[in-house]
Formats: sequence, structure tokens, C-alpha cells
Amino acid sequence: MKTHWPVIALLFAANSCKAQSQPPARPPSSPVQNSLTDAETIDGWRLLFDGQTTAGWRNYGKKTISDGWKVQDGALTRTGAGGDIITTDEFGNFELSLEWKIEPGGNSGIFYRASEDSDEIYWNAPEMQVLDDAKHPDGQNRLTSAGAAYDVYPAPAGVVKPANEWNAVRLVANGNHIEQWLNGVKVVEYDVGSRDWDAKVAGSKFAPHKKFGRNPRGHIGLQDHGNIVAFRNIKIRVLP
Repeated sequence: MKTHWPVIALLFAANSCKAQSQPPARPPSSPVQNSLTDAETIDGWRLLFDGQTTAGWRNYGKKTISDGWKVQDGALTRTGAGGDIITTDEFGNFELSLEWKIEPGGNSGIFYRASEDSDEIYWNAPEMQVLDDAKHPDGQNRLTSAGAAYDVYPAPAGVVKPANEWNAVRLVANGNHIEQWLNGVKVVEYDVGSRDWDAKVAGSKFAPHKKFGRNPRGHIGLQDHGNIVAFRNIKIRVLP
């Protein structure tokens, strides 16, 4: 068969130009921020933040949320004096997943099973520390470093990412058993009410607060510690 090379060359060139003019398709595995996959929905996950509004959140001890918390670039962000915030809903046994990033030298935290019968949320709700370990003084102590159960259980060094980079959190509360994961690493594990827990709390700043960590259910909280901090992809599923 006779080959018409000039025609083939023109067709190849035309197809090449057409392909280059089209934007690349999103890879199937690329995550979409603040959304659930079909598999997550089937597994019972729900969003705690829609990526566009502060709906579902309010200040600790108040009915509304302050202007210090805003949605910026698809993240729930503490931009100014805003106070600690909590979910409107309460949770008992759950698995929480989210991402956070913080400014250089910044400090914040994630609370769980919080009640509103204390002057401050941290007197009753345990806190998973959010921190720039490299530039904040708390990063020098593993009990107060990123990923730690603040002042109760330490987290290992070298797991948290630098300031202004996203860190992935997984927090599991199943009965008295608690697991804290940071960037795919289980950094803390404990059982509320165990002899070890009681001893650790007795040696902490929370010793005078008998209700600390004892709520069987409560709100998820995000801390305003005076720094710019952002949270996104906040999702939860209730465990039996």
C-alpha cells in the first residue's frame, strides 16, 4: 500500500496541537478539598466544615462565632482575636480527620469531648497540640510539642511539618481508648481512667480539674492561642 507521508505528518501535527490546547485532566486520585469521596460517604463520614462558611461552628460558651474566624482559601482560619470555637454538635465515639497549618512560631490545638461547664475549654477537654515546633518554646518539651496530648502524653520529634505546611490529623476516641495520629504516624495512645492516665493527669496542670478528660461525649474544639492557624478537610464519622 502506498503511504502518503505528507498527509500523515499533517494529521499528527493537528492532533498534537489539539492535545496541547486542552487543560490536563485532574488525576482520579487527586483529592477535592472539603468534600467526601463516595467511599467515605458509604463508611459514614460527614463534613464538619463545608469549605465556604462557618456553619456548624460557634464560640465556646456562645451562640454565634466571632469575626476572628473566617473562611480563607477553603480553610477555617483564625485571622484575628476570635476565641476558641466548637462544633454545634456533640460526639461520643468517633474518628476525626482534618488538616492544619500554622504561622511560624504559632500555637493552637484541637479539643475533643468538650463541655461548656468550665470557664475555659481546656479545663475539661483534652487537647491535641498544634504547634510550630521549630520556633515556639513549647516545641522544646515533648509534652507540649505538636501532636502531644497537651501536658499529659508526649509526642515524638520529627513528625510535624514546618510552619505554613499542611499537617494531617487523625483522632480516634472509642470509649476510653484514644489515639492521636499526625502525618500517618500514631504519636499518642492512652486510655482515659487507666492507672497510667490518672498518674499522668495528677502530675499535670489539669490535676485540680476533676472533670478533665472525663466527658463521655462533647464538642470538637479549635483553639485561638493568638496566632494565625488554618484548618481544612474537617470530617468525622461516628463509631458504635
